Amino acid sequence: MKKYAYIGCLGFIAVITTEFGVIGILPQIATHYNISIDKAGLLLSAFALVIALTGPFMTLLLSGLDRKKVMLSAIVIFLLTGIISSLSPPFWLLLLVRVLPAFLQPVYIATALSVAITKGEKQHENELMSIVFSGVAIAMVSTVPFATWLASKFSWEYSFYIQTIVSLIALIVISLFLPQMPITEKKSYGSQLQILKQPIFIASTAMNFFMISAWFSTYSYFAEYLNKAKGMDGTMVSYILFIFGIIGVIANRIAGKLLNKNIAKTTALFLSGTILIPILLYLSGSNTIAVILVIALWGFLYSPSFLNASTYMISSAPQSLEFANSLATSFGNMGVSLGTTLGGWIIATQGVQYTPWLTFLFGTLAFMMILLRNYLEKKTTPLCT
Repeated sequence: MKKYAYIGCLGFIAVITTEFGVIGILPQIATHYNISIDKAGLLLSAFALVIALTGPFMTLLLSGLDRKKVMLSAIVIFLLTGIISSLSPPFWLLLLVRVLPAFLQPVYIATALSVAITKGEKQHENELMSIVFSGVAIAMVSTVPFATWLASKFSWEYSFYIQTIVSLIALIVISLFLPQMPITEKKSYGSQLQILKQPIFIASTAMNFFMISAWFSTYSYFAEYLNKAKGMDGTMVSYILFIFGIIGVIANRIAGKLLNKNIAKTTALFLSGTILIPILLYLSGSNTIAVILVIALWGFLYSPSFLNASTYMISSAPQSLEFANSLATSFGNMGVSLGTTLGGWIIATQGVQYTPWLTFLFGTLAFMMILLRNYLEKKTTPLCT
């Protein structure tokens, strides 16, 4: 049933609005607290680092609990974070409440995907996953640009008002429409940890890590890049984010259908953006129309990245769906943290115009991991077609 996938998608919108909603307001936060842009970037990189370090352990720890209760608990924490953040607390407190929901973010994602897949038909599981993951693109086309636009018109706290409202809606919908889903048979920790010994899974994990590092080297500083390198103001950035998101919604649905046909080729297709976009951004110069066209392509190739990463990793360990997905979320967010940190360093030492070349570098490493997995699969019996 697609209903459960759409419920998971709604919660995902709240999750993504919380994690990435700050991207469009980092310059304003830096100004408000009188800190550098790379220090403001800690609001994103620290969030991602907590997910990277704790995600798989939290997922294993809570894997025996009722799935509805797990999803509700996660959304409650996101709701409380939005409320406190909107009160413009001291920066240390803002950073603290920002990272608290990060402990449960991968648990929510893994659980929502598990619910969608177990309640649907096997042959449509990648499409059901794409519905859940479309929450990323929908947030990018709705809540994130809207929050950025409100912040540009009023103040940065409005971004967190939006986060709070979305989390509250998700909480109500999950409470009313998702049935109790107790775990009848819990897999042992040992059986799930076995995938960590598989070379193909390790190569898939490395691909995920490098791909997300590639995208977030520049995307974490989306507003700063467009402002300083392309001369766009805050209002224009919010419109650009809207275009970015609309394209992303379409891209996620296309990617879901393509993944049902061939996972490796689909992943490589969208990964090509990490090589192509930096070159096109450089060539576009200050031509506004050209920049908008490049960003539209960027939105199309970037948006399914988390869906592609999870599907690519799960395809190498289908017997450990939730744990494999939590590792995908964890290493993906480790990539967010590394990309954001190195991007901030590049901005501080060289200038924001150079961040796309980090994307190019990490994208090349990700392609090398796809080639490595392909080589390993030819040497062994493939785990998945």
